[in-house]
Amino acid sequence: MKPSRYSLPGASHRDARALRAQVNQRGSILTKPTNANGPLSVSRRTVLRQASAIATVTAAKLAFPGGAFAQAAGPEVKGTKLGYIALTDAAPLIIAKEKGMYAKYGLPDMEILKQASWGATRDNMALGTKANGIDGAHILSPKIHLYTTGKVMQNNQPLPMYTLMRLNEDCQGLSVSNEYKDLKVGIDSSALKDAFAAKKAAGKDIKVAVTFPGGNHDLWMRYWLASGGIDPDKDVSTIVVPPAQMVANMKVGTMDAFCVGEPWNEQLVNQDIGFTAATTGELWFKHPEKALGMRADWVDANPKATLAIMMATMEAQQWCEKAENKAEMAEIIGRRQWFNVPVADIIGRIKGDINYGRGRKVSDVKLAMKFWGDNGATSYPWKSLDTWFVTENIRWGKFAPDTDIKALVAKTNRSDLWSEAAKTMGLAGAPTGDSRGVEKFFDGKTFDPADPQGYLKSLTIKRIA
Repeated sequence: MKPSRYSLPGASHRDARALRAQVNQRGSILTKPTNANGPLSVSRRTVLRQASAIATVTAAKLAFPGGAFAQAAGPEVKGTKLGYIALTDAAPLIIAKEKGMYAKYGLPDMEILKQASWGATRDNMALGTKANGIDGAHILSPKIHLYTTGKVMQNNQPLPMYTLMRLNEDCQGLSVSNEYKDLKVGIDSSALKDAFAAKKAAGKDIKVAVTFPGGNHDLWMRYWLASGGIDPDKDVSTIVVPPAQMVANMKVGTMDAFCVGEPWNEQLVNQDIGFTAATTGELWFKHPEKALGMRADWVDANPKATLAIMMATMEAQQWCEKAENKAEMAEIIGRRQWFNVPVADIIGRIKGDINYGRGRKVSDVKLAMKFWGDNGATSYPWKSLDTWFVTENIRWGKFAPDTDIKALVAKTNRSDLWSEAAKTMGLAGAPTGDSRGVEKFFDGKTFDPADPQGYLKSLTIKRIA
């Protein structure tokens, strides 16, 4: 049916019919203004103008059914630019764009832009959209602390950032070259210790690849190696490789092992170039992964638009979490304009079907990537998890031992905005508070967010005394 010229964007058919009836009544208008001499004569153009104004308000109420949005004109802007890396955990941003969720919340002009590497993400974030960069991104969680403090920025210039939400948990991979396929290496990396030592003694360099210094994959790789007695700074050389280039580099023998998100571990196995020793969820079940991070100045200047971005992304996270949507999600993000990756390289691990290689396959939904969790527990930006990221980067010398962890987390973590977005959406039972509690790792270590120093003292291999 061809849309009527009286149809209202975002309004129901009932609303449109009511307005048409009011407009078509001869001599009648939505309200009947009068003066001392009786009813005023109003033109049809005036009637239509009033109808259009009411339509705008009606559409706004439908798009923003509660909270601040019900009483305001909507977002300050119609959109901005967010970056993403071709990793499965960017799915919520892509789905929110593809499914019209950003437009639903008043942001029709949102752009989700592919970044070549995490270094490119950093550089474009420093520019901001005012200089043709980006204002936020699907981002490695620790980068928000590293940007804010200037540790990885040009000239160490701080770039204040906010963690708005976590995008996912688990489902990254620790993969190893087929050169070591006969060793009993898995969640326990110690089988690699002697092999690496022998190769190094023969004058060959041992290279393990991560995606960004101090980022999630760097920390998972370091934790895994150190737990097996391998010093990630002394026994191997750590190199940085963009996620999408991991498989190709291992194919030509550039590295011995790598840590990266999906779909690249699955692709490695499907091409029989290497094997997955362990998924990161096996190191730390329900560990925090990527975040939605944005420049603090943009958030501060656009509070309503920020909430709209968050609500759309949270809705997309809920969509991604549903089992019945996994196949469609894999098809969408695998498209040429997003990842340009076959669905077969994506679909298995998002469901918990892990092909480790070497003939080992496991189907366990607990190993799947989580996007939403119980009432949003995956999405909620727990400050205790940011506390671990800062503490672990102190362990490896990225931050000074006397770093005020609590102050840095408080400065960057905006769980208050997440709670406001959840309230506006009417989410029941949403998480609150700062701490998820004591975290437990596969090797028996624990992390009490109330005692970071106790955790650091318990570790054997580290860069601090």
